[in-house]
Parts: sequence; structure tokens; C-alpha cells
Amino acid sequence: MITRVGYIGVGAMGGAIAENVANADFDLMVFDLDEAAMQPFAALGARVAHSSREVGEFAELVELSVTDDAAVEAAVLGKNGVLEGAKAGALIAVHSTVHPRTVRKIAEVANPRGIGVLDASPSGGAAGAHAHKLLWMVGGAAADLERCRPVLETSGTDIFHMGELGMGCSAKCAQQMITTVNMLAAYEGFRVAKAIGLNLDEFNKALHVSTGQSYMADRWLGSFFNGMGARSRDGFYKGLIPCLTLAHEAGVSAPGTALIQQLFPEFPDPS
Repeated sequence: MITRVGYIGVGAMGGAIAENVANADFDLMVFDLDEAAMQPFAALGARVAHSSREVGEFAELVELSVTDDAAVEAAVLGKNGVLEGAKAGALIAVHSTVHPRTVRKIAEVANPRGIGVLDASPSGGAAGAHAHKLLWMVGGAAADLERCRPVLETSGTDIFHMGELGMGCSAKCAQQMITTVNMLAAYEGFRVAKAIGLNLDEFNKALHVSTGQSYMADRWLGSFFNGMGARSRDGFYKGLIPCLTLAHEAGVSAPGTALIQQLFPEFPDPS
């Protein structure tokens, strides 16, 4: 049973997941390039590392929520990275939205050393993590998933094994594309509603029981209608890069996803 967990990348999303791990009484060590982001975890009793290598030396399971493919590779494969410290029998779970080839590249180095790799992609955002309602889409060996399941369940019990390594990332990319097109539809509809003077609260209630209902529309007023912070915009933009790359490589046109990415940084400011 896993008892020692390392978490690399404790920003809004990673921090919420790591907090759940700490509160579930796992022995937690965190690392982030932003030293200030780690201080709340020290107050929770977690260990604070000075490098990804130190996390690898400590943990039976290393979780990562960093910005993009390059950051994942640097944290795991780079100098003072996880694999410089991890021991045989350890697991690495990548939560970042990345291209499937990134986790496969890591596995090519990690597996011969007896270190397992999962792509465990969450959906639900920081709010979902805080509410313990994340959805997990996981690729990799079923036995490795079962080993880390108790850790994942601290943030959400909806866990789907999507298949071999890389399929968790692939599922997240496909799901993210559906989400973004729903966002675009809600964005356009609410902008018109605002411009013509509709009571937005009543319109939102009506929309919820209409054919225009969607998860994104339901949460637009509370989560998106006041705009998105610069860091969130940047993260969302980067998160669509592997989605569009994967679609291109599969020979699938994805004009809706491409359009919403190009609307940044204005989207989703409805003013």
C-alpha cells in the first residue's frame, strides 16, 4: 500500500489535489518552482522539497501537475529530475494535459528501471478537486492504477481505466475539445442575452431545462461570466495545444477547438 506521496506542481489545480492527499493522512512531500506555493503545505505537515529529484527519492508515488509537455519532461527526465532519485517499484502519475507521446517517452526511460508510469488525467478543475468530485481518466497498467487508486480517490471516485499508457491523455484531449466547443456556444449565447438586456439569472434557469443546456452553460455565470484570470487563460490556451496536435496527427479536422483557442486572450471576457 502506498503511504509516501510526492506532488510536483502545487498551483491552483495541483495544490487542491495535493491538499486532499495531505488531509487523507498520506505522508506527503511537495515541490514547486514557486517557493511561496509550497508554504501552505508545510503548515499542513507536509515535507517541502528543493528539487524534483528529492521528491523521487522520497515517494512511492510521484504525482505531477505542471504546465505543459516540456515542464513534465524537465521535472521527470531533466537534471535533478524525478528519475535521478526514484527507486524501483515507484510510480509516476502525470496529471498535466499533455500529448500521449510525452508519457510514453517517460515510460521508455522509467520502465527499464522498474518504475511504473500512468497518465491520470483529471477533469473538474480546482473546484472539482476541492469538492472531491474530480473525474479521472487513466492510461497504463491496471495493476499500477489499483496501487494508486486510494490516492486518486482523495479527490474523486469516478475513475475510468481508458486502456494502455497514453489513453488517459488522449481521453482528456477529446473531452477538452468537447468542453471548449460548449464554452464557445455558451459564450456567444450569453453575450447576446446580455446585449439585449435579458435577465441573465432567469435566462440561465430557462436554459438549464432547455435543449441548450450544458455543463458549461450551467456554470457560466458563476465561473466564467466575470472573465478568466491571465494565468488561467494561459493555462487553458496551452492545454489545447496537445488536443489540436493529436487531432491533426489523427487526420481529424477540429475547427471549433482551433477557433476557441485563437479567441484568447479576449475569450471569455463577455464585455
